[in-house]
Amino acid sequence: MARTWTSKFKDHHVTDKSLYLNRRQLMAGAAGLGLGSIAGPAMAAPEGLEPNPLEDITNYNNYYEFGTGKTDPARYADALTTEPWTVKIDGLVDNPGDYQMEDILAKAQIEERIYRLRCVEAWSMVIPWNGFTLGSLLERAGVQSGAKYVAFETATRPEEMPGLRYPVLDWPYREGLRLDEAMHPLTILATGIYGEDIPNQNGAPLRLVVPWKYGFKYIKSIVRITLQEEQPFTSWNDANAREYGFYSNVNPTVDHPRWSQATERVIGSGLFGSRRETDMFNGYGEEVADLYAGMDLKANY
Repeated sequence: MARTWTSKFKDHHVTDKSLYLNRRQLMAGAAGLGLGSIAGPAMAAPEGLEPNPLEDITNYNNYYEFGTGKTDPARYADALTTEPWTVKIDGLVDNPGDYQMEDILAKAQIEERIYRLRCVEAWSMVIPWNGFTLGSLLERAGVQSGAKYVAFETATRPEEMPGLRYPVLDWPYREGLRLDEAMHPLTILATGIYGEDIPNQNGAPLRLVVPWKYGFKYIKSIVRITLQEEQPFTSWNDANAREYGFYSNVNPTVDHPRWSQATERVIGSGLFGSRRETDMFNGYGEEVADLYAGMDLKANY
């Protein structure tokens, strides 16, 4: 049985019927799209927002391995080879090894998740993901009792990723979560958008999605997952710890040193976008605030 997750936010409040495939269409096409089986209710974004069109999602995003411009990933990511694809799972697990993407998908329960994405650069979108809970894959690997954190690593292919020529970061791109964050039912590994395979520029074939955190935590094109006792190295925190903390929870009361986080520009709402007030935990506080009970979220940003 697939794990389901209930919420006060309903999919009919956010789904644009002219854009989003209905569940029957998704289920009929799942096998051909490599999406596995689709189960469970759609998980919706806060406040009844409609998902952005696919054009917005695929043409305005960050993937520095293909360049630092917002349109660079769409221009250059076609060079990325995503088949075959292997994810190494190692560290404090009972079943370490190289997991083939086909095998991961065959055992996954794919669900619809409509989430708000909030970038640390103070812009936002609403994206209809397809994916499965990260926790289900970690359970399959067998998490050992000493594990406290989960580390992730992106593919590093200089011949396919022109952005790797520039030392913007200490490549490969790496990210991490606390184990309880990784096991939370809202945390997924995305394999699709709008019921189709996730495009290369958005992190094909496997991307992390943690909707209450800033978007740079959503590591793309994952090739390695490591369970470990110590807090992992993370690329942006290493590059500038003052600006990019390990937790990176969306928090309108903690400004980026170079701009306010109190509001955000809504992509797709006009030429320059409208602005809205940013919600604590990106609107998912009811589900996740207890993970940080007693923590100083200004010190642990």
